[in-house]
Amino acid sequence: MKVKLSRSLFGLIYGVFSLWLMSFSVFALEWPQEVETKLGTLVVYQPQPESLEGNVLQSRAAMSFEVKDQAEPVFGAFWFSARIDTNDDVTTVRNIQVTEVRWPSSTEEDQQTFTDTVSEALASTSFEISMARLSASLETADQVKRSLDNIKNDAPEIIFSSRLSVLLSYDGEPQFRDIDNSDYERILNTPFAVARDKKSKKLYLSSGTYWYVADDPMGPWQVTLYPPEDLVSMVNTEDDEPAKSTANAPHIITSDEPTELVSTDGAPKWLSLIDGKLLYVSNTETPWIRETSSGDMYVLLSGRWFKSKKQAGPWAFVRGDKLPESFNDIPPESDIGGLRVSVAGTDEANQAMLDAQIPQTAAIKRDEAKLEVEYDGEPKFEAVTGTAVSYAVNTSTQVLLINKVYYAVDNGVWFTSKTAKGPWIVADEIPNEEIAQIPASSPVYNTTYVQVYDSTPEVVYVGYTPGYMWSYPYYGVPIYGTGWYYPPYWGRYYYPRPPTWGLHVGYNPWTGWNVGVTWSNGFFRAGVVWGGGYGYHRPYRCCGGYYGGGYRRPVVINTGDINIGNSINVGNRTKISNRMNKANIDGNRVGRDNLYQRPATRDRLASPAIANQNLKKATHNKNRTNDVFADKHGNVARDNQGKWENRSDGKWNTAPSTRDLSKPSSVSKPSTLPSSRPSTQPTSRPSTMPSSRPTTRPSNMNNSINRSRPTGGFDHQSLNRSRQARQSGMAREGHARGRR
Repeated sequence: MKVKLSRSLFGLIYGVFSLWLMSFSVFALEWPQEVETKLGTLVVYQPQPESLEGNVLQSRAAMSFEVKDQAEPVFGAFWFSARIDTNDDVTTVRNIQVTEVRWPSSTEEDQQTFTDTVSEALASTSFEISMARLSASLETADQVKRSLDNIKNDAPEIIFSSRLSVLLSYDGEPQFRDIDNSDYERILNTPFAVARDKKSKKLYLSSGTYWYVADDPMGPWQVTLYPPEDLVSMVNTEDDEPAKSTANAPHIITSDEPTELVSTDGAPKWLSLIDGKLLYVSNTETPWIRETSSGDMYVLLSGRWFKSKKQAGPWAFVRGDKLPESFNDIPPESDIGGLRVSVAGTDEANQAMLDAQIPQTAAIKRDEAKLEVEYDGEPKFEAVTGTAVSYAVNTSTQVLLINKVYYAVDNGVWFTSKTAKGPWIVADEIPNEEIAQIPASSPVYNTTYVQVYDSTPEVVYVGYTPGYMWSYPYYGVPIYGTGWYYPPYWGRYYYPRPPTWGLHVGYNPWTGWNVGVTWSNGFFRAGVVWGGGYGYHRPYRCCGGYYGGGYRRPVVINTGDINIGNSINVGNRTKISNRMNKANIDGNRVGRDNLYQRPATRDRLASPAIANQNLKKATHNKNRTNDVFADKHGNVARDNQGKWENRSDGKWNTAPSTRDLSKPSSVSKPSTLPSSRPSTQPTSRPSTMPSSRPTTRPSNMNNSINRSRPTGGFDHQSLNRSRQARQSGMAREGHARGRR
């Protein structure tokens, strides 16, 4: 029997749906979800996102209502706009606004009434979906895939060495500062621990295990078993075991300009791959490939490919979407399978791009978020060329001056003040247009990736995307750094700026960005206070917090930004996972490490339980399968072992095999919601939510909230893509659980 929605039945449905929405708090991560009511059971299937811009999600979902005393359920589809908050591997969808609903044989008036009612109810509703499923489903969404025009891709100096070597990189000419209560001075502008005896002028470099001596900061450096004991006592810890032999000590190569080092253990060993289409060097931790048909060599540095006919160069940049076709054929299980993430169009690269679009978000408590900004003397500001923005140069905090108001970013949170010295309060809004004009050539460019989304009297909703951490999507692949050189600030203190080159930065799909090579363990030193009136500060959200001549014990450490001294850029899932386990490294790929969850900043966070304390969680019935979808026209379909079925005459039937897109649009919706809609949120909304939407709300939230949607026959293409994305998300979710 064909199901028709009478006005009474339709009223019953939207009334029950409203009750469900008011009690529905958090979706379990399994789908579909159902809510038992006095009138029946409402089932919502896994949402199918259509777009994500900032933290605003546009999506659709299939649903059914099992009305008591009705033989068959009624199936339909609805579209909604919502905001997302991310925490670890879970995404919370909140502030949901239903924009359109489709039921069999429903009228335009019915749909409008249903939409208005549900939109009001959803103001106090949230649900959860795993990051794995959300990112996978975004593969079918209409994403904005822009690439940055002002990223700099000039090749650094590339040095090749046929012996295991470490690059000692200086940020310009070496700068010395005294070490208190000692006969030594240190070099500030390097991530290595380098000290000079003020009397003998001998220089010493330590990895904690090996010691080196030189007469000049630029070398040559010679390994020694007899460093000064007083210097050893200042540098080494109980975890350090000085070497008893120099046989395995790596060679030291120095540079004071942007440079990358490609080091092999002996002469390069070339191995064949893909029936000889590619050759790769097996005895290096730098991706180094030769394409045999052209003879071109390729190296991968900071996510960028460079090619040349010979090692001496010249080396030319090659975009990730302009590589030879053979790169796409690199087997994932091969020794260089991890490189596929840097080849545009591969599954690994696509996943990295999707992860990069999902913001890390948090609700920040106004009364707990504090900021103190220290300057080297009085605040000094420099203009950002071509903009209305100036930035403070003599502080480690990113402070901007815009239209006579001061703004500062600290760990992904915007603060504001009337003066450069504070007091600082969490910002409700920021001058987005002015900030967006900051170019990549500016050292405060990464602040353009931090947003203020929303606010209440108690909390401010903020978020950032990986660009804040200096990681960018670029023509289909992730790259690290802008490629621009930012001169440091010298005064009483040393303020370095984020470098792109010199740190052997690489990426793989399982751990994210990594720095250094395995034999450089211990050379990157941070955390020790050498003493002295002069000091260094770390670059803005860069380099894992080890830059500037400090010290940390020589073990692999994971800082949340990048993995240090543990190059795992060349390998496959098994090989890299084994090394991760041995080194106790956590995965932190693009978009997954949340600054807001770190111990130093966690006290700023508002508890999610406060906002959701009056809401009820829906349940998952394991006897239901997550096999119902809605295509982009609102047609509901079921996946029956790979074959699509549509709902008609109260049962599932084989869906038409071709699309019929010729039917005219049957829905004409007003540009705004009816004036009868209340201007404030329902009284049942938690007290932590505002009574009305703040002016800081992004304009894109309502741009398409009442758009007309054309009807049409079954769109098999979009259904197939949605099915594939759902399956992919479940698989990724399983892999993520397996790693825990």
